[in-house]
Amino acid sequence: MTPIFPKIAARKMVLATDLDGTFLGGSDDDRRALYGWIEENRATVGLVFVTGRDLEFICQLCHTDEVPWPEYIIGDVGTTIAEITNRSIKPMVALEAEISALWQDKGDVVRSTLDGHPGLTLQPTAFRYRVSYDYDPHTFDDSALGKIDALGADVLISNDQYFDVLPKGVSKGPSLLRFLDNMNVSRDRVLAAGDTLNDLSLLLAGTPAVAVGGSEQALLDALPEDDRIHRARAIGAAGITEAIAAFNLHSLEERIS
Repeated sequence: MTPIFPKIAARKMVLATDLDGTFLGGSDDDRRALYGWIEENRATVGLVFVTGRDLEFICQLCHTDEVPWPEYIIGDVGTTIAEITNRSIKPMVALEAEISALWQDKGDVVRSTLDGHPGLTLQPTAFRYRVSYDYDPHTFDDSALGKIDALGADVLISNDQYFDVLPKGVSKGPSLLRFLDNMNVSRDRVLAAGDTLNDLSLLLAGTPAVAVGGSEQALLDALPEDDRIHRARAIGAAGITEAIAAFNLHSLEERIS
């Protein structure tokens, strides 16, 4: 029988974490320790993936049973908001309505505008509310930035590898806040975790936050000195554990009885 846990708003702590380099980063032992602790404390710890990855990737990842299943997903760099029910992922249509309205089906015009643009290679996945490219900083022509601004969309460049075109004002941080407000989750009980520049808005959303060890230097340079932002020494998953202790969000010794 599937255990019934309190609603996410009633949990002692919620982890809102990026995947690559963050939740999936670090040593095997560090990941096992964090994942095991989460599973043992599901009644008091909520789990939300906040990632650039799409729903299909996340579903395949979780079905390996190598990582805990999240309860909610903020995916596609904040342009998707979904919930998990019986290991099935379902978009939260009401929370995505504003994202859809801001995007206004710009996908085709973005692809046409940037077709053949120097330094950009279109990624094959057809996302619903974003267009993504592999980015080469050495050959990139920055006239693309003005072209996208003229279309009423935003550009997010991260890790010197990725160029995402997003709805105006939409990214990981704003979508997390939209989700938390809708679910009545207190922001001071949420730990946001990331490691690259596309996590900047997530770490600046106003919750306790951690840039895990090994984070992209551009992210670290962009982050202000703030008591709510922890710069972890430990890599990946261990950096998340370090931040839980640093902010005293949850005892790492507590177990479900």
